[in-house]
Amino acid sequence: MSDHASRLAAATPRCVLAPPSPAAFLKVEVHADALALAQAAADHIAEQAAQAIAQRGQFLLALSGGQTPQAMLRALAQAPIDWRRVHLLQVDERIAPRGSPARNLTQLNESLLAHVPIPTAQVYPLPVDAADPLAAMAGYEAQLRQLAGQPLQLDLVQLGLGSDGHTASLLPGDPALAVTERELALSTRYQGWRRMTLTLPLLDRARQVLWLVSGADKAAVLARFVAGDAALPACRVSRENALLLCDAAAAARLMLSPLPATPLASLLR
Repeated sequence: MSDHASRLAAATPRCVLAPPSPAAFLKVEVHADALALAQAAADHIAEQAAQAIAQRGQFLLALSGGQTPQAMLRALAQAPIDWRRVHLLQVDERIAPRGSPARNLTQLNESLLAHVPIPTAQVYPLPVDAADPLAAMAGYEAQLRQLAGQPLQLDLVQLGLGSDGHTASLLPGDPALAVTERELALSTRYQGWRRMTLTLPLLDRARQVLWLVSGADKAAVLARFVAGDAALPACRVSRENALLLCDAAAAARLMLSPLPATPLASLLR
């Protein structure tokens, strides 16, 4: 670990506001390592679930796949959540056979769904198995509107950050980035698979977007993301209600100033 990352880890968790541009305003919280990050993310989701259930009677949660969320999913399975009131969506999915290790749903089943009492009818896998994906997407969108109204608004969307700056399956230069009239879109082929993904308008309407980024291999792209680099698809997602949780390794290139000894709530007003 670099000296800078070591100093971050010694002082975590920490919340900073970066960068100064209002359009790129982002709350950032750094945790010592990947396990601490996973637990912090699970705790935060549990808190948001309790608030949503108390206020609206249900919690609409969309989760991403990939390597970083796996430990978070295992921690989430142990969190004090009323799963009977949770409706769980996928952020994106590869158009791969059911049960394939390439499917995010496979990971979701193994790490979370097999361990919590969520009703099967309240899990909404993206319809990538359909012979006609476009028709299936329209039916899926209609189902979600019956659940959450129009315009559809999710309570929390958990996103990751690819090394090329993509999030969900919104990829650099992909036509899915330009979809504004639909909640779902299909990507072009990427790393061997076409994908189905939530679109930018749906992500932007979420009551909260929770970014989860881990590992030294993400340090360079995370620095660009926090700086608001417009070339990154991830920077197209609104930051108005966003929180970034990362570990010290991923944060190694962030220039974070120590915060004064002030209650966190006052810093985030």
